[in-house]
Amino acid sequence: MLVTGASGYVGGRLVRELCRLGEPVGCVARDPSRVSFDPAVTVHRADLLLPDSLSAIGDGYTTAYYLVHSMGRGGDSDYETRDATAAANFARFASVAGIERVVYLGGLGDRPASKHLRSRLRVGEILRDDGPPLTWFRSGMVVGAGSESYRTLRSLVERLPVMLAPSWLSTPTQAIAIADVVRYLLQAPRIPQTRSREIQIGSAEILTYGQMLDLMADALGLRRRPRIPVPLLTPWLSSHWIGLVTPVDAGVARPLIEGLSTDTTITDPSGMDLFDFRPRSFQQALLEAIAEEQTRLAAGSSR
Repeated sequence: MLVTGASGYVGGRLVRELCRLGEPVGCVARDPSRVSFDPAVTVHRADLLLPDSLSAIGDGYTTAYYLVHSMGRGGDSDYETRDATAAANFARFASVAGIERVVYLGGLGDRPASKHLRSRLRVGEILRDDGPPLTWFRSGMVVGAGSESYRTLRSLVERLPVMLAPSWLSTPTQAIAIADVVRYLLQAPRIPQTRSREIQIGSAEILTYGQMLDLMADALGLRRRPRIPVPLLTPWLSSHWIGLVTPVDAGVARPLIEGLSTDTTITDPSGMDLFDFRPRSFQQALLEAIAEEQTRLAAGSSR
């Protein structure tokens, strides 16, 4: 197994689970000092924007996970172009290296208006059209302690006694727990029917972002925050004030918020029927994320 994006939250969780299962695994990193895994993990120094550097990865991998998405980090406003270039370079490398299948985690939403969701859609199209057979997972918000979307939701509930309520708070979505995402990623290569297939994943509940804020308050033991309707507050304007009140990188928070006007619900659940489990509820995902944060804090304070 070869994992790109291993320095990110989903990629890091996936690599650690592969190690726990005893799977041979390698990962790709521009800066190997940013990843810390079991010594059995092979770390390849390579930059997906520099196609010649990918030759250092070599062959021998049968499955590759593509979990790269820049999304405006460090103020990169042209991340759509960078994401497309990286995907095209990796698709060509994977074909030449004899990789038999690529597994990609993208986002839900048809004809998205936001750059963030458009970029994820375009990356999936490039990997599908130019690389080996693709298993293309599409999900809504990933709920886990290291998820930027989860951290944004939690910060809004904790830091704002009263919230402005723009129209996008009524947009429906289907979130999914990080543990379920990793389980889908792990099982896919073992299920032949997932080859060359798009699979939409998410919890059973369809919730609005407003309802998710209320459930976050419940999970944290806080009073549900009153909301003042401001229908003319667009996602673009919202992203600016949200960037001020959350600890999430503003370059990341803004694309996330701008995508909240897009319906990210499952339109075809048939792909989930190929797997032997069903995702947990949003409430359970929240409780697990909060517990994960507490474990991280305890581990940090004990050092």
